[in-house]
Amino acid sequence: MEDPVRDIPTVIKLLTQSPPTIQAYTIEKFFTPNASFSHPFCRTWSFNGSRWLVQMIYRFYKIMSPRIELDVKSIAFDEEHLKLYVTISQIFSIFLVPFYSAPVTLTTVLTLTSNPNEYRGYYDFKPSSKDEYSATEKDTNKKYWISAQEDLYQTTEFVKFFLPFGIGTLFVFLWHLFATIGCVLGALFLWPVSWAEQKLALEKSKPQVDERNVVDASESAARYVLGEVTGLVNGVKDTVREGAEEI
Repeated sequence: MEDPVRDIPTVIKLLTQSPPTIQAYTIEKFFTPNASFSHPFCRTWSFNGSRWLVQMIYRFYKIMSPRIELDVKSIAFDEEHLKLYVTISQIFSIFLVPFYSAPVTLTTVLTLTSNPNEYRGYYDFKPSSKDEYSATEKDTNKKYWISAQEDLYQTTEFVKFFLPFGIGTLFVFLWHLFATIGCVLGALFLWPVSWAEQKLALEKSKPQVDERNVVDASESAARYVLGEVTGLVNGVKDTVREGAEEI
């Protein structure tokens, strides 16, 4: 890829919506021989020839869902660290489960390399003076290859693959609700821990306290508590409403 932000949508569609021969050619062209792949359900490690495992994973992906509807929502390129972040929404239809499709959203993190020797498999190769380019030529001919792919799903998304028809989404929603209630109760019952931490921080900083500071602090604390309680109530309402809509 010469321009990762411009080229990656085409690469993703070739990987997910093309026949097997084009899919395999795309992986060989854009992935390094030691490319790794990470997903909630499977993983490869990086070693010489691991690209073949990536090909098998993508092939099985197409076998499980011959028709995939996909849309690239956003792309961000961290050029300094050679990281490409791609947010994707897709409709995954498993042929083993008729009349069901899983609309999921994920973020794919691609680690890139601009070293052509790594793409060729020459990891310890040091170019001779004949192979050295000028700085201008290097920038002009610079290309990027994928050395690692990591697919990140929220829990509510990847459960749709094995608990269809809203069952997984309902389970995760209830789990999140109970976990949030547990956090609130834990924060309330264990308030002495927060009090001790705050007191220790105040003793270290030794602020100058007078009557005016106390009044200001009391007013700020009251506004903070009121805002937190209001936000908590509104947040619970929104969460329940969104969960009911998803179900």
